[in-house]
Amino acid sequence: MKLPQTILTYPMTLASQAAHAVMRWQQGIAELVNKGDSTLESLFPPKDEQPEWATFDEDIEDGLNGADAADFDGFEDTDSGPRTDGRFALYSFSESADDRPAETDVTSGDRKAASSQVPTPDLVDELDYGNLTLAQLRARLASLSVDELETLLAYEEATKARAPFQTLLANRITRTTTK
Repeated sequence: MKLPQTILTYPMTLASQAAHAVMRWQQGIAELVNKGDSTLESLFPPKDEQPEWATFDEDIEDGLNGADAADFDGFEDTDSGPRTDGRFALYSFSESADDRPAETDVTSGDRKAASSQVPTPDLVDELDYGNLTLAQLRARLASLSVDELETLLAYEEATKARAPFQTLLANRITRTTTK
């Protein structure tokens, strides 16, 4: 009577015993590795050297003249370029018109003068275009006409000339005109 039930449990029992044996073997290997590590440490003690280029919070002296230790990274904070470059450039905006150079031969001084002389269309003020991120602009594109898109593209090219914004506006103009 018990034979059919016992036969059904044998595969599970065998699998369990095999898993148990494998785990014991792994534990034995881990013990040997630990013993080997401790033996190597006793023969060759580790050096507590710190690379000369490495700086840690506890290494920074308290004499930072009022600056926060969290703000100290060894670099000056005057250059904001790397924070707006790279993959995050699509989701951020520039505060000034000369943060990112245009792809023309205009120098930054000429560029400041040119961007201050560019008339600001009402649409730019209405959308608060200067403070929009790329994602926010993308969300508003559906409600704009082709003329408004061309106005924004011309304004972008004349002022900040940000490639992702120009590409987005140009692609939207192309898609809208082909419909």
